[in-house]
Amino acid sequence: MSETRTFESLGLSSALLRALDSSGYTVPTPIQAQAIPMVLDGQDLLGAAQTGTGKTAAFGLPMLQRLSKETPPKGPRKPRALVLVPTRELAVQVADSLKEYGRHLRMNVTTIFGGAGMQPQIENLRRGVDILVACPGRLLDHMDAGHAKLDAVEVLVLDEADRMLDMGFLPQMKRILARVPKERQTLLFSATFEDRIKALAIEHMRKPRLVEVAAQNTIAETIVHRAHPVDAASKRDLLVDILSARHADQVLVFGKTKHGCNRLAEQLDKSGLPAVAIHGNKSQAQRQKALDAFKAGRARILVATDVAARGLDIPNLPLVINHDLPMVAEDYIHRIGRTGRAGASGEALSLVSPEEGALLNQIQKMLKGEIRMDVVAGYEPSRPIRLDAPMPPQGGRGQRPAGQRAGGQRRGAPQASGDQAAGERRPSRAPGKPGHRQGGHGKAQPPAAHAHAGPKAPGGRGRGGRGRGGRRGGGSSA
Repeated sequence: MSETRTFESLGLSSALLRALDSSGYTVPTPIQAQAIPMVLDGQDLLGAAQTGTGKTAAFGLPMLQRLSKETPPKGPRKPRALVLVPTRELAVQVADSLKEYGRHLRMNVTTIFGGAGMQPQIENLRRGVDILVACPGRLLDHMDAGHAKLDAVEVLVLDEADRMLDMGFLPQMKRILARVPKERQTLLFSATFEDRIKALAIEHMRKPRLVEVAAQNTIAETIVHRAHPVDAASKRDLLVDILSARHADQVLVFGKTKHGCNRLAEQLDKSGLPAVAIHGNKSQAQRQKALDAFKAGRARILVATDVAARGLDIPNLPLVINHDLPMVAEDYIHRIGRTGRAGASGEALSLVSPEEGALLNQIQKMLKGEIRMDVVAGYEPSRPIRLDAPMPPQGGRGQRPAGQRAGGQRRGAPQASGDQAAGERRPSRAPGKPGHRQGGHGKAQPPAAHAHAGPKAPGGRGRGGRGRGGRRGGGSSA
């Protein structure tokens, strides 16, 4: 559909078309081509599309057109549209896109998120808002203090809805939904929709239409998947070798813990590989500074926890590396969705330790294909990667640990105010790769029963001739 439709044919106003034209947007993506007419028609919508397919424009353009039909009064005014997002980075990104699309309209777009001062946000709310882009925790702070009033909201958007409506956010969502008029248009957009999340979303919508432009839990076909089996203690040295060999590429590296990401970025920097870290314990200013440095090329490597996996738009990123596999298989999609965007080719490389065999297995089951395993000489694992191994104790079979919130907080634990949950925590193709075995750069193949990646005959050594047992402290805690 996107090959034959134009933005003009979707019924968008001349002001929006001018903004799109000046930004270089000419042909709508499939999710935009299907969703925009439905949203313009006033229907509630569930939009499922993989990351990087243009979900923001799919809800932002028709929302702006609806709001622009009425000239906003001068002076303070309540928000008429509310966009809820899971992270601070996504809030900034969505707001910037809406401002770009609505540059020829009189629309005031304001963001609210934790990790930033309350007072500037209060002043913005007092000046008047047309579209409010907010993270739930900080929005509730402003609602409780009487600064944010939602009784004039006409359009409610839940972006990254699978996370926003995950069980861990249900209390926050119910409080916000109770303050938004029932007579409204509700739009949910996300890269993935678990059946239970979809059922929960429908409870808060009126006969929603469903638009799916990709199969559930799929990723771009232009992404190549590979994995290197390696002992956990050797991961960091192997990562240094990989990044040194691919010295011209910008790389996004995912780790498991906030402390580990900080430590990994520091060690990469000491190895002559400029790196910055981003995670939930960083202040908004620190996170934005790191992102700006990465996007501007001042830092070639960005080390991140899953907080950075959602919604970040990093153009032409050729490589994403999983230093640690995610505990939830669906998070693999969101991590590697940073590469291979808008039809470009990309590569997803995972460093897999023997303890992570079950995590690899659940990812391959979700992908319905085998990820090619390439052993790097000198980094042979001490034992095979067994796909039938038990799940690590922190999680199980693609689900979050029992009683745990999305974002690591356990149900029943005291809840902090603001955005202290789910990634909103406040502060407290290069050709040959030297050192890598070539081959296997195709897409996922039909699953095999085992990952044949056991120890190989000795003969290779890692950096500086270090043996398997003698590499300096690695570990998979990063």
